[in-house]
Amino acid sequence: MQMDPKAQAIDWAPPLERQDATAAVEWLLQFATRHQASDVHLHMDRDGCRVQFRLDGVLTHVGTLPIEAAKLVLGRVKYLAKLKTYVESLPQDGRIAGDEVGLSSDVRVSTYPTVTGEKLVLRLFYAEHQLTLNQLGFPAGVNEALEHQLSIRSGMILLTGPAGSGKTTTIYAGLRHLAEQGGKHIITVEDPVEQIVKGVMQTEINEARGLTFAKAARHLMRQDPEVLVIGEVRDDETAQIAVRAALTGHLVISTLHAGSCQGVLERLMLMCPDNYAVLSSLTLVANQRLVRRLCKSCEGKGKGCEDCLETGYKERTPLLEWAALDDEVRERIRKNGAAELKPTKSMREFAEELVKLKVTDKAELDRTLGS
Repeated sequence: MQMDPKAQAIDWAPPLERQDATAAVEWLLQFATRHQASDVHLHMDRDGCRVQFRLDGVLTHVGTLPIEAAKLVLGRVKYLAKLKTYVESLPQDGRIAGDEVGLSSDVRVSTYPTVTGEKLVLRLFYAEHQLTLNQLGFPAGVNEALEHQLSIRSGMILLTGPAGSGKTTTIYAGLRHLAEQGGKHIITVEDPVEQIVKGVMQTEINEARGLTFAKAARHLMRQDPEVLVIGEVRDDETAQIAVRAALTGHLVISTLHAGSCQGVLERLMLMCPDNYAVLSSLTLVANQRLVRRLCKSCEGKGKGCEDCLETGYKERTPLLEWAALDDEVRERIRKNGAAELKPTKSMREFAEELVKLKVTDKAELDRTLGS
């Protein structure tokens, strides 16, 4: 095993001497889990297989597997995920049962062909990441606003932010809050289902078989839901179904990709021509990011240690700007446009407060939000 110079302090010693792929895969996944990696990247090239972990949202090089050992490890991963081990020229998706590799949760596996060899990404899940609203670490006032909106019987809550910004974690926390309250029929349409929430009817889309977000949402409206969670508003039809559901007595929660709260409203208005209906249905927009916390073990000096895999950071905390729509805000938007949708406090203002409190630093703030 060739090691990254930065990783010299880390006990990185997978059992490759005996060419034992079973033990090596278990060791690799358990090592990634100890460091709370969200993903393990295995990328074959001419010199071997590069191993990278996504730690707190950042892809970090860990080491390199020799070619012969890498072939055994990748083959074992594909076998466990019930994929075709002999297929390297086409993408495949599968799942490894957690108990087969000594983990408490399943591992999602995705393969993809590249010019230098196959690339595998293994997504890890953690029971301790199933947070409640109060455990999300949102700024003061945000939890109260979310709980208030979740208590309303109808309307639409939209979250935005790039991939890996914590939107799904926030939605699941909201789902658990609603499920604990009881008395509501809650249905989700997800891609994929990442956490099972007791008391919630969850559906996983399958585009290969024709089950899209729009088709699932359209049919699930006949299942008498009171709360409808749509993993993502991806197209005009899904947007119009979501708006219509929110206007007809349902609470709708979803995500929509845009760069800001204002951008969410502008995009939704483009996707749904009835702008009056959009404004009448939308109740809360939240724009979310995650920033890395300074590692407490190395005193946040950015030097790095074994605990943070030499990065200087450990764990993340959310940044969030949010805007609620009441009748007064809706009227201003009708008169003057989407620019009237302004967050209570900007994300950068929240971020600068975290820097002052030494929760994070300016370098991480600039990486996340731009300088």
